[in-house]
Amino acid sequence: MALYEISPRQLGSRTGAPGAPLARPAELICFALVVAHAVYLVTSYLQGVWLVAPDGTGIASDFVNVWAAGRLALEGNPAAVYDWHLHKAMEEIAVGRAFDGYFGWHYPPPFLFAAALLALMPYAIAYAFWVFLTFPVYLAAVRGIVGDRSGYLLAAAFPAVLSNFVVGQNGFLTAGLLGGALLSIEKRPIVAGIFLGALTYKPHLGLLFPIVLAVSGHWRVFIVASLVAGALAVGSWLTFGAATWEAFFYSIGHTSQAFLSDGWADWSKLQTMFGLVRTLGGPEHLAWSAQIAVALAAALAISILWRGNAAYDIKAAALGAGAMLATPYLYTYDLVVLAVPLAFLWRAGRANGFLTHEMTGIGIACLLILIFPFVKAPVGLAAVLVVAGLIARRAIAASGK
Repeated sequence: MALYEISPRQLGSRTGAPGAPLARPAELICFALVVAHAVYLVTSYLQGVWLVAPDGTGIASDFVNVWAAGRLALEGNPAAVYDWHLHKAMEEIAVGRAFDGYFGWHYPPPFLFAAALLALMPYAIAYAFWVFLTFPVYLAAVRGIVGDRSGYLLAAAFPAVLSNFVVGQNGFLTAGLLGGALLSIEKRPIVAGIFLGALTYKPHLGLLFPIVLAVSGHWRVFIVASLVAGALAVGSWLTFGAATWEAFFYSIGHTSQAFLSDGWADWSKLQTMFGLVRTLGGPEHLAWSAQIAVALAAALAISILWRGNAAYDIKAAALGAGAMLATPYLYTYDLVVLAVPLAFLWRAGRANGFLTHEMTGIGIACLLILIFPFVKAPVGLAAVLVVAGLIARRAIAASGK
């Protein structure tokens, strides 16, 4: 099935320029997925399993860690966000009842600025405000990459969207910042640097960016990103105190031990090579070896690609996918970011023609994410690997011309 109502040969011509309408079947599938997302969210809200419980208390999900951290910061005790007992107590205050489990706060202090603003609102309102505020940021990034309004529909239909809405996570913001940065590196390096500097609230997703920017000579982006990251760090130091940064660095080891070594959050939820090895019963040292090998391979391949003459769409798609492969810490809500390399693949396909079975591969990647709630395995990692394979295939095909 063609994604757009043009043949691969036409895609290289004027009719294949951005603005060509989605093929009717693809448009209907996307529309059906968007409707399914909306229906699920509305139904979940009415049934009291999303945002607000039937008794009027809040629903404990990932967002509760953000609100609780913000409230602790507003009450003048920001360093307590890294104290699991104090933070958990505030989480129970947030939802109005006790609950099993704990939603940990693992972010560096600059993200407390956003958390504190959200904690000015009641929990359920802040929850809804957060996801519906950041969703347009994600939509805008994908629309900008795709090049026309069909990007909105494609972005909203992406299966990972629902997971991020349900748990109130930051996948929309992350995808928006990463997508905006990749969209801006060539022509608006200052804007790209600002986006990347802001993305340091999720530092594990930016592991490859300094390497790639350095080897490709994008020094303006590198410098601006460093300045923005530094300004955020200093600002949070001055606002929340040195003790908060000390607590953050101290907590890193405990977080790694609990969630990566001990598997507190279930290794099958980790959509990484580390998570796959641990899910299959492999020892920790093997999981780390596999993860490091994948990260190094991704860094090397993408650095070579960015130093070469490949089309920018291929470079950007590769870096977006590589950022997800390099980190050992990636959950389903983070898979919203996969829409960014997919969007660059779609743009490349519209400009130069889709390769044989390329759309099938994209469909498989989306299906793998869609079935995650029904399987207990890192199918998200499989989706990222499928997309990485599609990008590599396109890069090889382009180099052979």
